[in-house]
Amino acid sequence: MRAKKNPIDALWDFFCSLKLTIVTLILLAVTSIIGTVIQQNRSPEEYLQEYSESTYRLLDSLQFFDMYHSWWFLALLGVFSLNLIACSLNRFPRVWKAATVPVLIADDSLFQTFSNVDEHLVSSSVNDVETRMAAFLQKHFASPVVTEKDGVIHLFSQKMPYARFGVYVTHMSILIIFVGAIIGSLWGYKAYVNIVEGSAESRVWPRGSNAPIDLGFSVRCDEFSVSYYEGSNRPKEFKSLLTVIDGGQVITERRPVIVNDPLSYKGITFYQSSYGTTGDAVLKIKATVKSTGKTVDLSVRQGQRSPLPGGASVRVIDFAQSYQNFGPGARLEVVAADGKRSSFLVLKAFPGFDAQRNTEYSFSLLDFQQRYYTGLQVAKDPGVWVVWLGCSMMVIGSMVAFFLSHRRIWVTIQPVGKKVGVKIGGAAHRNQPGFELFFDELKKKLKTELAS
Repeated sequence: MRAKKNPIDALWDFFCSLKLTIVTLILLAVTSIIGTVIQQNRSPEEYLQEYSESTYRLLDSLQFFDMYHSWWFLALLGVFSLNLIACSLNRFPRVWKAATVPVLIADDSLFQTFSNVDEHLVSSSVNDVETRMAAFLQKHFASPVVTEKDGVIHLFSQKMPYARFGVYVTHMSILIIFVGAIIGSLWGYKAYVNIVEGSAESRVWPRGSNAPIDLGFSVRCDEFSVSYYEGSNRPKEFKSLLTVIDGGQVITERRPVIVNDPLSYKGITFYQSSYGTTGDAVLKIKATVKSTGKTVDLSVRQGQRSPLPGGASVRVIDFAQSYQNFGPGARLEVVAADGKRSSFLVLKAFPGFDAQRNTEYSFSLLDFQQRYYTGLQVAKDPGVWVVWLGCSMMVIGSMVAFFLSHRRIWVTIQPVGKKVGVKIGGAAHRNQPGFELFFDELKKKLKTELAS
């Protein structure tokens, strides 16, 4: 009857199981797909525009809207981490022994396990062959360790035993990345803030929450500008000039912030993400009385009415920075002294366009002033440097694990009748085809060496 394992051994075997690794990885992949399909950390109003109320409540109860902070996702990461640690500890003693306590003497049973073996008979003395083989290995492979047992000379040499630990560096890097992600999740945040030109903000608003976060300093938007692709209203570049003020002192003044060039201060990073207009534009309009040639320069806000010579008045009905790809344009309304109304369009790019109308006045749009607000994404992630450390270790560990291998060569030298028998064998723990090519070249060089 099979002996029953104690609970501790059974738990250890569970976390060392390869099946657990596969199942956990599949679950993490599936849940990550869910987190990609369902946008995270949006407001309830935005979700209710996409889902019905019952669907929203179901997904919210499953924590699908903040999946990467949910208890079950963190539990999956915890199980995967424990599985990784247990598997690493389970195999580490054998790997450590293979790298640090090598087998110096190869007997016949060990040679039978090698796919790379070669044998020679040499007409020479044992000591002479030993000296020549030691020099040969040192020149073409690595300096050997010489051991004598029962009249047989054994040589052992190895290269890159540390290559066996590349996989453990990779495993450690994954755990470090998890730790960095948890640090960022617990003590970091992602938020947004809109700052109007000329104003400052010292608070930001996290996604999916109405409670602001105090920065401990203020950020002022001194100026915002946007440029468009020629002949269209598609933004080519939008830029904010930001000033950081901490404790009443200016830390950074008029720092340009554009997409992919953020501003960072005290571990908080501000990314340029959006923009918009705020308030009505102020238009500079030139009005001309056709009968006298008299001109009047007006500064008119949208919706505001301004008097004209002769008792008439003008009002800006609408304004667009890009009117049907003709550039800035405004629709004006003139109320004559007798109360008669007329509306028309003026374009900045065509100042003489309105003069063609058979009216008492002509107008041209000289310029406009429009205040903007800059939309900034704000991120604080104190674990980012831990994650970068883990990523660097992962690159190093993966390169060691995949491109380097622990190579070992054994040689036995013993008398065979009046000659000396030389047997050489080798093995590599990874990249067997590459080692076979190397060993074939080594055999050719050895044959030439022994023949000389």
